[in-house]
Amino acid sequence: MRYALIGCGRIALNHVKAVCNNHLEFVAACDLEYTKIAKLLNKAEYSDPDSVKQYTDYKKMVEENDLELVAIATESGVHAEIALYCIDHGINCIIEKPIAMSMQDADEIVRRSREKGVKVSACHQNRFNVAVQEMRRALESGRFGKLSHGSIHVRWNRNEGYYTQAQWRGKWSSDGGALMNQCIHGIDLLRWMMGDEIEEIYGQTRQQFHNYLEAEDIGMAVVKFKNGAIATIEGTTNVYPQNLEETLYLFGETGTVKLGGTSTNNIDVWQFADEDEEDERKKGLKETTSNVYGNGHTRLYADMVDAIRDDRLPYVDAVAGRNALEVVLAIYKSQKEGKTVRLPLKQFKSVEMIGEF
Repeated sequence: MRYALIGCGRIALNHVKAVCNNHLEFVAACDLEYTKIAKLLNKAEYSDPDSVKQYTDYKKMVEENDLELVAIATESGVHAEIALYCIDHGINCIIEKPIAMSMQDADEIVRRSREKGVKVSACHQNRFNVAVQEMRRALESGRFGKLSHGSIHVRWNRNEGYYTQAQWRGKWSSDGGALMNQCIHGIDLLRWMMGDEIEEIYGQTRQQFHNYLEAEDIGMAVVKFKNGAIATIEGTTNVYPQNLEETLYLFGETGTVKLGGTSTNNIDVWQFADEDEEDERKKGLKETTSNVYGNGHTRLYADMVDAIRDDRLPYVDAVAGRNALEVVLAIYKSQKEGKTVRLPLKQFKSVEMIGEF
């Protein structure tokens, strides 16, 4: 499958590893700086770097190559623009989170991909974590019974050095804050596990320590689901002195599970009313990861390849990306207006938060 990567920054190494693990034909790479492409291929120890064409203009790259799949790993503010261009050219897309910075763009990605018959996968790779998959199987088999509540906690650290390595970080037009950049993976998991359909959200955000940014470094919210369950969200980059945890809790009438580790990659608590020997083996499960991004990119790529070949929706489709974005933007809107926000959220974009802090 002929593949190209657009954006060769911090997360790109995970994409190249996934490309190699899935034996894709790596045709081209694009970045505004040629040096980043060469540095990435060298860091990834790519076997044949000379076979990868290098571009600084993604439109030229698309026009000059017959591509079946692209991954978009640029700064967040241009994800939608690039995705829509690729979709219009019939190219399947993996889009790093968030898939867009506005509801209008996210909805247009969903609409146009359906219209053009193009597959789009939102890169919420943590859905493929072993621990997350175990929780999902238990949920789908009804082991939790009626859901009571759940929560996601992303308690990480990002210092000034992280933000200064790329000028787009922490800006409303190109990135957003802790909720949009760091917490959106956990938000995706929480919404997915708790039934997807949300009635309303009330949120509060602050900028406590990162006064050189535009956006928030701490955000909290209460979410009311249509199935009657409620949930809380906490996302921050203020934890001293380093990343602490990303934990996902799910509480049901007949089950309690806590996923932990740095990126929901461990099973910390696993309790069900109908336990058997298999459950005992799941308790204390730990999936080793080399960084907070986990191991999910390779699995997400494998699923996307199968989705294209089998003409089915990807496991994490464009709607999933749209839904995670909707929660973040609803929290932002709630902060801006000082009141509860009802879903669906038709129109809101991150730049409406300019001047909030």
